[in-house]
Amino acid sequence: MVRRVECDVVIAGCGVAGLYCALNLPSSIRVVLLSKTDVESCDSMLAQGGICVLHDQDDYESFFEDTLKAGHYENRLESVDIMIRSSQMVIDDLVKRGVRFARKPDGELDYTREGAHSRPRIVYHEDITGEEITTHLLSCVRRRPNTTIMESTVMTDILEGYDQHGRRVCRGMVAGDGRLGRVEFHAPATVMATGGIGGLYEHSTNFPILTGDGCRIAAEHGVLLEHMDYVQIHPTTLFTEKPGRAFLISESARGEGAILLNDAGERFTDELQPRDVVSAAIVAEMNRTNANHVWLSFENVPETVVRNHFTHIREHCLEEGYDILRAPIPVVPAQHYFMGGIHVNTDSETTLPHLFAVGETACNGVHGRNRLASNSLLESIVFARRAADKIMHDRFADDAAEQLEDVTREFNHVFSHSTSVPDLATIAGINR
Repeated sequence: MVRRVECDVVIAGCGVAGLYCALNLPSSIRVVLLSKTDVESCDSMLAQGGICVLHDQDDYESFFEDTLKAGHYENRLESVDIMIRSSQMVIDDLVKRGVRFARKPDGELDYTREGAHSRPRIVYHEDITGEEITTHLLSCVRRRPNTTIMESTVMTDILEGYDQHGRRVCRGMVAGDGRLGRVEFHAPATVMATGGIGGLYEHSTNFPILTGDGCRIAAEHGVLLEHMDYVQIHPTTLFTEKPGRAFLISESARGEGAILLNDAGERFTDELQPRDVVSAAIVAEMNRTNANHVWLSFENVPETVVRNHFTHIREHCLEEGYDILRAPIPVVPAQHYFMGGIHVNTDSETTLPHLFAVGETACNGVHGRNRLASNSLLESIVFARRAADKIMHDRFADDAAEQLEDVTREFNHVFSHSTSVPDLATIAGINR
């Protein structure tokens, strides 16, 4: 049995990109959000380090250059510019929605630094920034009566149709629900916010449910993909022989002074280089010494910073038998992020009209070949909002075109049957 659901916008994915897109749509339209499992099992919840923001206007050029340098200068310049210039507005909006970023004693935002950043420009909440942001956005979405969240509902396909000009366009989404079977969501606008591809890897910091669903379905419909080989390896995850998701040790740890050591206790690289460079250095050192991991030492990080900034990292390491305040911990690189994906323009629209992609499943060119640390949450939020803006622009444009066509048809009918001034004034909206 096929169940049909009519709505204005359907969004697959309940991470920060999907949630923020929904929040930037008017409360007068019907929005449906789909979650592959439960809403807590999204990678946005796992982001530790923080979210970048333009520190001040003098920071623009260095922020821009840091992003390009990390991305090997393969970034789309317009997308990078949009992200940076939108960053302060994004942070202000998140604060208004209740997100609690770390503050200095005087109440000003505190900033931390991560690898490949030339200065501190990252705001954070302890070492669970992603959870802090996602939880508040989810709470805001749940308070909106126009928005429905359907958990354990898996996107399996998209629906196609034709517009008034005969163009092939997206008309909605198909999903599988364990209780209801096949569900067709018919909507003028469809958004893929399905995350990355970590579930396809044996060792990844991602949830295993992230299997590139959006990219696969887009490809099946001839939607353009881009840079599918641009996969980021994070330098530091906690080494373990246990199966399952790799536990991330935030890059902000190295930004605050943690250093990498080999088995002999020797420092072998500059920890604040871009992620791909540090990962390559670790792998080279492991191969040289025939080791299955290297060590991360917090000896240069003040104890107060460890206790206040890296609370949850320390707790997890303690559960594994390591105290980061007492000794180095074993770390190893693992798959972490996907810079490629579904090609989108600066409005997050794909090559199939009315189909949008946001977050890690999309490739808008911000990250280039390699993502700069803590740009992911910012990029997702900025371009999710742009998707929402474009959806509403198209909606009103279509409505205006339809109204104009109706008026033109009526005007032609009246004009061909009457030259009465009152009739023409009525059609033109003139009160006499």
